[in-house]
Amino acid sequence: MMNFVTRLLTRREPAFSEALPRDAAAIAAIHAASFPRGWGEDEFQRLLADRAVITHRATAGRQTIGFVMSRMAAGEAEILSVAIAPAWRGRGLARPLLELHLRRLAGLGTRALFLEVDEHNTPARRLYDRAGFFEVGRRQGYYGSGATALVLRRDLG
Repeated sequence: MMNFVTRLLTRREPAFSEALPRDAAAIAAIHAASFPRGWGEDEFQRLLADRAVITHRATAGRQTIGFVMSRMAAGEAEILSVAIAPAWRGRGLARPLLELHLRRLAGLGTRALFLEVDEHNTPARRLYDRAGFFEVGRRQGYYGSGATALVLRRDLG
């Protein structure tokens, strides 16, 4: 019982940092729990090793609890994926994680950032709206469910 109380009292606030290739398994697990077709650990290993891909993670102690990943090209970037582990959703972690990511991309010279989001994904749409993204297009039937993907943009500088 005392061990449980000690862990509870010493629980740290989530931290945010750049992800590394060694984080591939944890990120793949979060992705698989968040999307109908999760990407495999090998896919994340390759992406995390790619110099054009920037990834940030949220951690609680030694546990990775969320991530955001973008690919940069010619002064622009595209968010490839954002996910928070199911047990950590609704705690306001996505916003500071995304803000860190946006600052880093801007610091690397990214002028515009794009992403696609399912029109029915209300929490994600709210996050992106609050972060200053705006709709620039639609892709009808883009997702396997037939839902429309909204193409969003945010200018960084």
